[in-house]
Amino acid sequence: MRYCLSFTAASLRPELACVIAQVHLQQADWQKTKTAVLTSNALQARSASSAKRLESELRQRLQTLTPAQLELLATGSGEDRTAMAWLASLKRIQLAFDVVQEVLAEKLAGMDPVLRRSDMVAFYELQELIHPELAEVASSSRQKIRSTLLHMFREAGLLVGKAGKGGVLGTVQRPLLSLEVQRLVSAEDPALLVGFLVAPPRQSRAVAKANVLAPRR
Repeated sequence: MRYCLSFTAASLRPELACVIAQVHLQQADWQKTKTAVLTSNALQARSASSAKRLESELRQRLQTLTPAQLELLATGSGEDRTAMAWLASLKRIQLAFDVVQEVLAEKLAGMDPVLRRSDMVAFYELQELIHPELAEVASSSRQKIRSTLLHMFREAGLLVGKAGKGGVLGTVQRPLLSLEVQRLVSAEDPALLVGFLVAPPRQSRAVAKANVLAPRR
């Protein structure tokens, strides 16, 4: 399966994801939600083209959420909204899930939470052999993909601290999740907890990556 690399149109943006979720609760139809968001410039974009790109990417992420997850995104606390926006990103962007599972989770498991540029370079070099689409993009696009992912990790609370000398990118940490977030994620698939650096039940670990779902129509 090819990686989806169009996600750079938006970072996590939980506040904007919340806006779309709230409109969808009213409209109960994704096409009507799209029209309402764009017509009212609900995302407060500077241009019509920017609004279309932003709305499209965020909506496609949100379409992967269950109704209960969408409702929490629309009505929950700031922390719960961030968690649901991140869950939606994990389910749409396989690359994000893979980085968390294969790099960030391994850093915590090895009790070496400092994320270094070399960790990411090693991951991408390996993935380019498996996913040639990563190597096929222009260097500017490649850098945008990598920087957007790092920014999303910070927004989601998985990476803290500023980048520093010696190639240090920050410190990996496990975000705090409310009981409701844990319940909704586990109810769908406990393997998705890996995306929050929480170890799923043993029987779910082997299928964690395979269970990142495609967008619902």
